[in-house]
Amino acid sequence: MKESLRYSDADLAEFKEIILKKLESAKEEYNYLRKQIRSENENGTDDTASAYVAIDDGSASQQKESTGQLAARQQKFIENLENALVRIENKTYGICRVTGNLISRERLRAVPHTTQSMEAKKNQYR
Repeated sequence: MKESLRYSDADLAEFKEIILKKLESAKEEYNYLRKQIRSENENGTDDTASAYVAIDDGSASQQKESTGQLAARQQKFIENLENALVRIENKTYGICRVTGNLISRERLRAVPHTTQSMEAKKNQYR
């Protein structure tokens, strides 16, 4: 890889700022989802009719599963953002892992954890 084929330190600092903001908000969302999962376990329905409890249990378990999937997706997003921070430290951030070319600034601002240029992403589905 050519030394000149990378973003400047100033560019990397800008991207790092974007990633840190997204990371903070992603962690808040993840913690909220985890709290939701825990609090669903604490809702007692001892004094309700048994027919209602059966229906409620089904929807509660579906809700819990859905929240669990959201939390898992959020955790993966956090890992991807943290990996992007490592690439910034290594000064390899913004280099497409498929083509070796720089990923456009617009794409990095929109999807700061991406490792592929739009060109590589489009070719992936051909």
